[in-house]
Amino acid sequence: MRPAISLVPLLLAMALRPAVAGRAEEHLLSQLRKAHPATRFDRVVATPAAGLYEVWMGENVAYISRGNVRYLVFGHLFDAHRMRDLTAGRRAQQPANGRIQSPEASERVAAAALSAAPSSDAIVLVRGSGERKLLVFTDPACPYCRQLDTQLRALRDVTVLHYLLPYQGRALPEAIWCAADRDAAYARAMAEGGMPETTKQPCAAPLERNLALAARLGVRATPTLIFSDGRRVAGLPSNDDLETGLARAVAAQGKADGLARSGEYETTHEK
Repeated sequence: MRPAISLVPLLLAMALRPAVAGRAEEHLLSQLRKAHPATRFDRVVATPAAGLYEVWMGENVAYISRGNVRYLVFGHLFDAHRMRDLTAGRRAQQPANGRIQSPEASERVAAAALSAAPSSDAIVLVRGSGERKLLVFTDPACPYCRQLDTQLRALRDVTVLHYLLPYQGRALPEAIWCAADRDAAYARAMAEGGMPETTKQPCAAPLERNLALAARLGVRATPTLIFSDGRRVAGLPSNDDLETGLARAVAAQGKADGLARSGEYETTHEK
């Protein structure tokens, strides 16, 4: 007969794991403040990469390895498997006052800005009925933006507003915007690269307004996608992520419309 195996140690270990992780982050934060007293460190957060931690200093983020607070690495943490900029996604929730917004608050802000975003400053792609709406911050010189464009053109029943950002130079986005056939120039640049053959003169590209809109939404990298319910993806999503995000946004809009109709009925009924 096999001896009974007690589950108590295992259950205790599972229960204590979050607390241990939290103590590790607090310990690193304490070490950083002690080692670098002239620098303001706000918090330390674990990343998906084992042993690697985010260090937040106001709006700035660096990375440290566990057990070594001497060296801080500044840059972007990138998930090469999912082709996603993890740092950009984290920064999207980081407002100027240095306080992290909740996902719900961030989505409300983004949804409000999305509804007010001028389509006249975007290159608009309509597929099918166009009933599903998606906003994309893109740079035609960005290789991941070009890869994303192929995915977007395969979607059904969607309206995509592309806001050009000059993160990798102004020449290409300005030339696309000022091309004789703007839509064709953008499609060609995203598929093949290179400058448009002909441009209109004079032309005022809305790049500064697009940068201001990106700043209001906390966008700091391309590509960044914002769905109509305010949810966002920074980096290159999978096709399933795209469809899931669009469906969720439609469902959220349907729920909001239903609540609005219910309120309207109640007000009318009371009268």
